[in-house]
Parts: sequence; structure tokens; C-alpha cells
Amino acid sequence: MNAPLNYLTSAGTRADRVLPLTWLTLVISVAVCIIIGALLWLALRRIRVSGGAAETRATAVMSGPDGMPWIRVGLLISAAPLLAALVWTMVALAEVGGPPPHPDLTLAVSAHQWWWEVQYDAENPQLQFSTANEIHIPVGAKVLVRLTGADVIHSFWVPQLSGKTDTIPGQTNLSWKEARVPGRYRGQCGEFCGFQHARMSLEVVAESAADFQRWRARQLQDAALPTTPRQLRGAALVEYRCGLCHAIRGSLAGARSAPDLTHLMSRRMIAAGTIVNSPANLAEWVQHPQSVKPGNLMPDQDLTAQQLADVQSYLELLN
Repeated sequence: MNAPLNYLTSAGTRADRVLPLTWLTLVISVAVCIIIGALLWLALRRIRVSGGAAETRATAVMSGPDGMPWIRVGLLISAAPLLAALVWTMVALAEVGGPPPHPDLTLAVSAHQWWWEVQYDAENPQLQFSTANEIHIPVGAKVLVRLTGADVIHSFWVPQLSGKTDTIPGQTNLSWKEARVPGRYRGQCGEFCGFQHARMSLEVVAESAADFQRWRARQLQDAALPTTPRQLRGAALVEYRCGLCHAIRGSLAGARSAPDLTHLMSRRMIAAGTIVNSPANLAEWVQHPQSVKPGNLMPDQDLTAQQLADVQSYLELLN
């Protein structure tokens, strides 16, 4: 990704339809600001040339020439681009609004304060799995996304692939996306949802069909089993402390109120896009999550140095 959140380029079918409209409204907005600024500058210059502050003093109200023609011209000039933008918006919505009738892949995405739960659906329940904050899709595939909100209203937005769609508790909204080129595309919650709204990001990884199938096959596997004494101690600590909220398939940790950690180390970012998934950042996130992302529902762990090393040794197995 060349920019943190790029909405002025497109890499998907839906975004291709919306991008020209984005540029139109941007150009109109910039032009309006320039025209207003120029008129203000000319008015101030005229005041200085005509006597400065004396001309701006209170004067008696006097009847002058009719100003309605200027108002009519101004309204006409304003209405033309607004009408063009309205028509273009309706056309774009008609092109991208409906979900594909026969999607190649279906995802169920649930927005939480402040992370994204992603369920990969399949007709065979054994081929279903959950992940968090990182979505993999094959290039060229039409992906249907079923969106729900777990707590408050959020908004699912991956600007280079599609527009915003709200996630509302008790309601399922539909979105879809299709990436035409491989890459990593950042998404963001687009609806203010609380203290850490700005740190509620996700990544969509568009890859070849073969790479996607390899990734999916790996995600369907249970977590790697601990073998060394340090890993065994770490697994016991994770099951005891983290298993109350997190799930790790193949272990005793089976809760669903926090991100699934089965393949934690396969993700580039942790804490919903807040920090890169490196050993040092992982240790800091486990030990002091309230310092990294204040207000999130994960409490500081206050582990000893030995316990933290054991936990990190086990978590680094989860590829």
C-alpha cells in the first residue's frame, strides 16, 4: 500500500465506478473554494483602494439597484454541477448497489469495538473458519460480504475496492467487492464508534487463486501443538488467561468474544491494524494492551518476565 488509506485510486470493479464521481466532487469543491477565496481577496483589495477602513463603517441603508439577477445567475451556476453530481451518483449506485447473484466467495463480517470478525462461509461446515482483521480474497472473484454490528453502528470501508456500508446491530447489510489486481488494501471503520474508532482498521489481501487456496487450506488447520517445555507452559497460560475471550482451534481456548488466534502469526498486523505483528510488538500488546490501545476490552496482563517469554514462545507457533 502506497498510502495509509487511499481513496483517489481504485483496484476493484465497484471502486472503478465510484472513483470518477469522487474526482468530480473533489474538483468542484476545490473550484468553489478557489472562487470564494478570489472574490474575498478582490473585495478586500477594493476596500483598500477605495479608502480602507472608512468605507467599512456603518452607513445609512439606501435603496440600490435590483440584485436578483446576480442571485439567479449564482443559483444557476450552483445548480448545474449539483444536478450533474446527483445524476452521476444515481447511475453509480445503480451499477454497484446490488450484490452479485452468484458470488464466488461469501464472508460474514461482524464489527466489534474495535476489531473485525471474519467468518468464511461454505456449504460444508468443515470448510468454514474464522479469522480477524485480515481478509484474503482471490483476484477476480466476486465476494459477497454480509455485515452485522456486534455492539454499536460501525461502517465497513475499503476505499480502493468498494464504498462504505454500515454494520448495524440486529440487521444484516450486504456489500460486495472484486479486486482486479493483487495487493494489500487497507480498510477502515467509517462511522464514529467510540474511543478507538481511528484504530479500527483491517487489510484486504487480494492474491492469485492458487495463493488463496493455499492460505485457506492453512487456515482450516488446527493450531500447531506445543512441543518444548517453554511452549507447553505458554500454552497452559494462554488457555487459562486468554481462553476466556479468544479461540484457538485444537486447544482448550474456545471463546468467541475476541479475535480468533489460531493462526495469529499469519497476520501482518495486530490490534486491528494498530501495530505491525513483530515479536517486540506482540509482547507489548500481550503485556500492556491498554498502553497500546487504551479503552479496548483486553486488560493488562502483568505477567512476569518468564511468563511473558513462555506465552510469546507459544503464540509464535500459531502460523
